[in-house]
Amino acid sequence: MHHILSMIAAVMVTASCGSSTASSSSAESSETTAPAAVVDFNADSAFAFVKRQCDFGPRVPETPAHEQCGRWIEAQLGRFCDKVVAQKAKLTTFDGKNLNATNYIGIINPNAKERILLLAHWDCRPWADADPDDSKRKEPVMGANDGASGVGVLLELARVMKDKKPDVGVDILFVDAEDWGADDEEESWALGTQYWAENPHVKGYKAKYGILLDMVGASDAQFYHEGFSMQCAPDVVEKVWSIAGDSGYSNHFKTMEYGAATDDHVFIIRGGIPCIDIIDMRPGTSGGFYPYWHTTGDTIDKISPETLKAVGQTIANLIYEL
Repeated sequence: MHHILSMIAAVMVTASCGSSTASSSSAESSETTAPAAVVDFNADSAFAFVKRQCDFGPRVPETPAHEQCGRWIEAQLGRFCDKVVAQKAKLTTFDGKNLNATNYIGIINPNAKERILLLAHWDCRPWADADPDDSKRKEPVMGANDGASGVGVLLELARVMKDKKPDVGVDILFVDAEDWGADDEEESWALGTQYWAENPHVKGYKAKYGILLDMVGASDAQFYHEGFSMQCAPDVVEKVWSIAGDSGYSNHFKTMEYGAATDDHVFIIRGGIPCIDIIDMRPGTSGGFYPYWHTTGDTIDKISPETLKAVGQTIANLIYEL
């Protein structure tokens, strides 16, 4: 992920936009007493899932930490989902490295025709090239927020759905090799997602819409309407942000548009599935993202259970149509 582009550049995906059918509301949400949720998203459990990933170390492809964490993710999905697919892929990076990558898919209600796709990347960037300390820019990124937070939220949602099955089918996609990219080469990012989009785990796979979670754990996270999401699934954006506001989380979910991020959802959109990105973007920072993005400072102490709750409960309320 990882440029924030102007909306002039954002037109590049317009022709790939699918259609979605989520109902929407354009009313801006205010801080109100949240209605009783159908299910409770446990923030402490989500935080524990984030921390466990970090305990392995930076999950850079082709390292022991990456291999160990992958086995752990597959085991967690096996605990909570009806079916698990480990999709192996041989990928080549922009700098000529051959990677043995794995996308993990947890399938809930496999026979349901109406499906929702939820995704996050689980790998870490090999180099902290945005670190303010030049001497640290060749060190790997821990990725507590940039990767592990989205995985932690989705694992907790999988646990919730095991205890109370939703009416729809849900596919949880953890994509690999997302963060081994070059700033000037858009196609060098999201390699695992590009592979999955061309080789879905189910032939002819379709989903009503997709939701990508990226950097969803910082205490002061700001989730704006992202440009490609608004182009290709504005009704889903409006519905998610409306639910977030109604649930009491408008302090994080801002009802205004800010830029467009080259992220996994772009390649899901190109594959024909309307997809939105819930991503921490910060106007005024050097990269336009969460301040510790692609630095050695992206560590577990930056993760807030309250923010994980805001994102996870919002998605849970969407799935169960609060």
